[in-house]
Amino acid sequence: MKKLLQSVGPAIVVAAVVLGPGSILTSSKVGATFGPLGIPVVIIAAILMIGMVALAARIGVGYENSACDELSSRLGRPVAVAVGLILFLLVALFQSSNNIAVVAGLSPLVELMRDGQPLSVMSQVILLVVFNSFVISCLYLMRNLYGSIEKLMKILIGVMVIAFLVNFVVAYLTPRPFEPVADVSKGDLIALLGMIGTTFSVGGAFYQCYLVKEKGWGIGEAKRGLIDSIVSISVLGGVTLVILLTATRVFYGNPDGVTLGRVDDVARQLEPLFGSWATVMFSLGIVAGAFSSFLVNSMIGGTVMADSIGKGSRLSQPWPLHLTALALLIGMTVAIFSLTREGSTVTLITFAQALTVLGIPALAAALVYLGTRKELTGERKVPRWIIGLASVGFLISCVLAVRTALAVWEKVSG
Repeated sequence: MKKLLQSVGPAIVVAAVVLGPGSILTSSKVGATFGPLGIPVVIIAAILMIGMVALAARIGVGYENSACDELSSRLGRPVAVAVGLILFLLVALFQSSNNIAVVAGLSPLVELMRDGQPLSVMSQVILLVVFNSFVISCLYLMRNLYGSIEKLMKILIGVMVIAFLVNFVVAYLTPRPFEPVADVSKGDLIALLGMIGTTFSVGGAFYQCYLVKEKGWGIGEAKRGLIDSIVSISVLGGVTLVILLTATRVFYGNPDGVTLGRVDDVARQLEPLFGSWATVMFSLGIVAGAFSSFLVNSMIGGTVMADSIGKGSRLSQPWPLHLTALALLIGMTVAIFSLTREGSTVTLITFAQALTVLGIPALAAALVYLGTRKELTGERKVPRWIIGLASVGFLISCVLAVRTALAVWEKVSG
């Protein structure tokens, strides 16, 4: 067991950014509306994610240069810049949902302290500015940034696994207060696509190319990287599945209907374990998940964007840090604009999570391309099963992108 835990490293950072507040809220909403039908979706998405993360890890240890430098040398700098820009924009969009989640998570706590009086828009803006300023300060002040983040992610994910697993057991041992009357036709397709986008996050997988280099791994650690990918992403898929099943047990098939428009609505799934403290515990979990996802998610966009324009790919270099801070600021700005518009916070978050699916085919294609070059021979050659799984992931990402675009268009136009 100790050796297994020591093998877990870079991929747990990827899992942490994927298992953020958006993933918690979207999987809860899918469980409430689709019920057990969401189970195979989570399993398939997790398997595809393992393939992509394993491929990215092999690319990271198999090539001497960074991923975008390799793309640039083969296909030209404009292609590398396009990949970096796509990922940077996806990160900014994903980051906006993290900002909204911070407000959504803290609002119920503030309302409890203010006798139910809601936060004003100005208070929400101030909250986001303070939170982002704190994260940016951590970004620049942490000397051993990667080592600190890896340790923090292991602790946060460990706590989340224990909390949701115990609540899951209690929820299924507690009798249901109603006889379920299921109606899958009322399922929220945007939420389902959002859950797929957060579990099968090709953007997060792409960053694994850089994380293994930050870790100092070489081709000798290829097997260790595979174990890292399987264990970390399996934990991600397992927690997502537990959250979905808990929401299924608590909400699915309620004859009175379920409207999950606020975080405290979603928090009711923790009532079997925490009772009246469910909202407080769930809100704290959302904020903790937002912090872990906040920092790592922005680092993905900043690092890859800097690398794509030839300005470095290490967190110790200035350009990746500056562009990471820029991703944080853009995400905050988009979130502030979104919060001034009407609509529930859970809907805004799931909508943003679903949109992240649109850019993943380009990133998946880049990974498959780098993983199939002829110069990768001997120990550097990527196993066929990894290439096959990643290729299936690329095809599915194309289908998801088209379906998401149609669903979003229907939502906007309708």
